[in-house]
Amino acid sequence: MLSTEDDQGWLPHVRPGATPIYQQILDAITAAVETGTLRAGERLPPQRLVAARLGVDLTTVTRAYTAARKSNLLVAIPGRGTFVASQENRLTPPLDLSMNIPPAPKDMRLGELIETGVSDILRRSNVEQLMSYHSGPGALADRSAGAAWLEPVLGRLESDRVVIMAGAQAALAAILSVETGAGDAVLTDELTYPGMVQLARQMGLRLVGVAGDEHGMAPAALEEACLREEARLVYLTPTMHNPTAVTMPPARRQALAEAIRRAGLRLIEDDPYAVLATHPLAAIAALVPDAAYHISTVSKCLTPGLRCAFVVPPSTDSGEALAQAGRALVQMPAPMMVALLTLWIRNGMAMALRDGVRAEARERQSLARRILPAGGSAQPEGLHVWQPLPDHWSAAELIAAAGRQGLGIIGADAFHVSGPEPRMVRISLGAISQRAQLEQALQTLAQVFQTEADTEAATS
Repeated sequence: MLSTEDDQGWLPHVRPGATPIYQQILDAITAAVETGTLRAGERLPPQRLVAARLGVDLTTVTRAYTAARKSNLLVAIPGRGTFVASQENRLTPPLDLSMNIPPAPKDMRLGELIETGVSDILRRSNVEQLMSYHSGPGALADRSAGAAWLEPVLGRLESDRVVIMAGAQAALAAILSVETGAGDAVLTDELTYPGMVQLARQMGLRLVGVAGDEHGMAPAALEEACLREEARLVYLTPTMHNPTAVTMPPARRQALAEAIRRAGLRLIEDDPYAVLATHPLAAIAALVPDAAYHISTVSKCLTPGLRCAFVVPPSTDSGEALAQAGRALVQMPAPMMVALLTLWIRNGMAMALRDGVRAEARERQSLARRILPAGGSAQPEGLHVWQPLPDHWSAAELIAAAGRQGLGIIGADAFHVSGPEPRMVRISLGAISQRAQLEQALQTLAQVFQTEADTEAATS
């Protein structure tokens, strides 16, 4: 393995006068990764060591490492070194604007926080018990932490109302398995979360888009669709909606709650972004607690790797059914990750990390407003921009053109349920780790928008 500085068998024999030396080093890295000589996660030797071994300038090695990073063969982690990228990362565009994930907070090193937290847990816990199977809705301590996390949007909760799930997607699948059968209709916005679209397709459910306006789903349209489709469930994301970025105002939330009661519906409130708001609004589930499932994942406000979501079901019985469905689907959330999240909520680290994500999101939204063409929709503390297309672009053409520049973005078709498909793309701001890289990506994307316009104008 090349995780030690003495094992450098992949290094090339430099041949002056042939291809550029940096290219020879880059070719050697590429070949070593492709053959498995260098495996995902292995640390490469420092550039100075490579330069000394090959007898070349440090700048030559730096150029090769930089080119390998741009090709997504390597990834640099500040303070730790350069590592071989995972296969998944190698298949992802180098500057990814397609994934809605929380940005890394400035001056907070997640790896160090995890290492410290896990060490603390191992000192205090019975490791055998921690790493065994865990059944039911979760340990009381973890559910109590979940109640504290949810208090800003749901008010004070009894701990036994909270169910711990292995992420929001698992929670959605479990709820749908409990509440629906094949062919049932589920009411959603006309544009909705792609994970719900995929689940509905997998489970043989019918998604029915309900019309809305600039404040979100229209209550009258919801009641009409409920009667027409004989639906029992409505799925909503009321805060920083994905993809439209709409946050429903309090009056719309109240009106929808009243419509849900009149129609006899059950609500699935998917609320992953609410805690990113400095002043989060009360959840709709707080207005109809006995008719709602409220889902709050930490994947969008802390980090996806925790794979934890807090779910508040409408009743104790539905909570037990939800826990059983969760066991059937994914067995359990990873106990170590649940324990880490509970520790972070208790000692305030989860809130500090959330605050860091929130602050970084604000900075990134500021960058986007400055660089991208006018007309996009976003929230000041949100993770994405819902951007209209220029007149001369189709979504497929723009996405392809961005891809040729190493950028990944998503078109409206991924979110579309019904109604006219808008000429929009979603630009996510959190997946690129460094703000300077994000700025470069947004500038490149803005040039893609404008360059094509200039080209067409010059040839018309």
